[in-house]
Amino acid sequence: MTQQMARSAVRVAIIEDHALFAESLELALSLEGYDVRRTPHQGAGTTVNAMLAAVLRARPRIVLLDLDLGPYGDGARLIAPMAAAGIQVVVVTGSPDRPRWGECLRNGARKVHVKTQPLNEILATVRRINQGFPVIDRSERDQLVQLWRDQRQERHQMTERLQLLTQREQQVLGHLMRGRTVREIAANSVVSEATVRTQVKSILAKLEVSSQLAAVGLAHHIGWRPVTAVSA
Repeated sequence: MTQQMARSAVRVAIIEDHALFAESLELALSLEGYDVRRTPHQGAGTTVNAMLAAVLRARPRIVLLDLDLGPYGDGARLIAPMAAAGIQVVVVTGSPDRPRWGECLRNGARKVHVKTQPLNEILATVRRINQGFPVIDRSERDQLVQLWRDQRQERHQMTERLQLLTQREQQVLGHLMRGRTVREIAANSVVSEATVRTQVKSILAKLEVSSQLAAVGLAHHIGWRPVTAVSA
């Protein structure tokens, strides 16, 4: 009874875009005796900042946070301000992106769970936090954070390479990203195919890749878009 009363004083907030999964979490936590609140984020005009304000008003001890909140944006932006407010953040995500997990931990999350894990594992993390126990090995945390740092450095290097492209090379790469061939680019730009091939060769050299496919993949990987609009 004492443990049940202690849990009833622990408020757990759920920020989750998928209603069925949120309901499962809410039911499981309620059966364990926690004071469970689901932070609503439906409705026109609702933003991540509005969700944050609602969470801070609710004053939970623990928040179970989804990262992908549909039209409401990236839930990861909530982690640092919630952690700064003393909230214990546990990320529960469908994303398999381990560097992204590392960023969450670096920003203050206590643990990252994937939604394919049994609910009992998520509940165990909530229990351990409530009891004041660690929920992740230091070595595992450091490894995930390092993955994020490595990815950030890689993206920085890719961005620097893309910045070496001339305006015309950016336009050509933009055409390649849209699936156009050298012949189509030449016809669209009213230049010879040989000129476009020379431009493509320069792009590959600056990006340090060996094929058009790799160049396009690199640009897509970091969400790059040409500075100037590509003509239709």
